[in-house]
Amino acid sequence: MDETTVKDEAALKEELRKRITKARVAEPDKDGKSRIIMEKVLALQAFREARVVQFYIDAASEVRTRSFIPKAMELGKKVIVPYCTKDEQGDDILKLFPLSSFDELEIGAFNILEPKVSLRDLPEKQWDVRSVDFIIVPGVVFDRRGGRIGHGWAYYDKLLRLARSDCWLVGIAYECQVVDYVPMGPHDVYMDLVVTEQNIYEGLRRKEWRR
Repeated sequence: MDETTVKDEAALKEELRKRITKARVAEPDKDGKSRIIMEKVLALQAFREARVVQFYIDAASEVRTRSFIPKAMELGKKVIVPYCTKDEQGDDILKLFPLSSFDELEIGAFNILEPKVSLRDLPEKQWDVRSVDFIIVPGVVFDRRGGRIGHGWAYYDKLLRLARSDCWLVGIAYECQVVDYVPMGPHDVYMDLVVTEQNIYEGLRRKEWRR
């Protein structure tokens, strides 16, 4: 891929990110649509069979997830949540935290609920993404092939590249966040499914895995 193409794709991603963020903020009845989306996710056979499930904790105009975390726990799932931190080289990464109670959370980076700093280094609160069976993935833009654009910090792409091939990566979004095409680079990760209030799209990652 030449330099001009890379710049063009970066510009397209940024244009999509800005346009779809505005659409997501303006989306009516986010609570109702979020309930529909999350009920679809919990009804998936892959979710029902998963033992360890990673949720994100919603912020701002994202699909609301937090009221479904206790439901997942009631179903016997071990629930994992991510938090933003730095690795030994000072690079931005997501680390994972097995959540037992919302009392273990506090407001952290980007004004998002995250595990309390005082708990993060406890041995029993360490978790490897390779031990996760099902990951609910946020995003700003998705396409019908499972392509995804996040906020541009690459937190999730770094993490998802380490997930097992049989771990389900499920993007959730309002239908207004789904477009025909998202430019995907060599380090970007496709979803297995994208679930909206109107549709469930099968992504390229699952199709490749089935071959």
